[in-house]
Amino acid sequence: MKPARVALIASAFSPRDFPRGATPEIVLAGRSNVGKSSLINRLTGIRGLAHTSAAPGKTRGINFYRCQESFFLVDLPGFGYAEGRGGSREWKGLVESYFADRPSVALVLHLVDARMPPTALDLQFAEWLGSLGIPRLVVATKADKLSGNRKAVQQRVMNEIFAETQVIFSSAVTGVGCREIWSRVAEAARNR
Repeated sequence: MKPARVALIASAFSPRDFPRGATPEIVLAGRSNVGKSSLINRLTGIRGLAHTSAAPGKTRGINFYRCQESFFLVDLPGFGYAEGRGGSREWKGLVESYFADRPSVALVLHLVDARMPPTALDLQFAEWLGSLGIPRLVVATKADKLSGNRKAVQQRVMNEIFAETQVIFSSAVTGVGCREIWSRVAEAARNR
């Protein structure tokens, strides 16, 4: 993959900050520190575009990256990490407002950590997305940290749990799975 033409257009902390228009949106969602920002950097080929941190909760607002002048990559704040009082309520309110007001969402990349079974929050989020009828793809991140046997076991687990959607194992470090993810992103944006 060659670097994409990408620019951060908005960091939204309330619905009034969301960009307007019908530009297709590809959303990256998942727990804090699952690798959403790292995957954006890998997919676009632009190191440091999305800020990453070892500390959870780095992304606090919803970041909109215009990609190749044809769609947005949308980086949601991670769920499951509530810094300070009311942090999870703020996340829930912002994200629910986003999905309620965005008919242009073409695909959600639901990121889960490949090294462990999905958490209750992962399962609740998947169920909620299913109830909204939004197309989604499960991306199991950090696959480079698994041995061959462990990866095979985790693939079976993920495929059983997320039987209703495709699961792609990926690594922002090695690029494993990124070409396939990018292909799905481009297809979803074209077909919106």
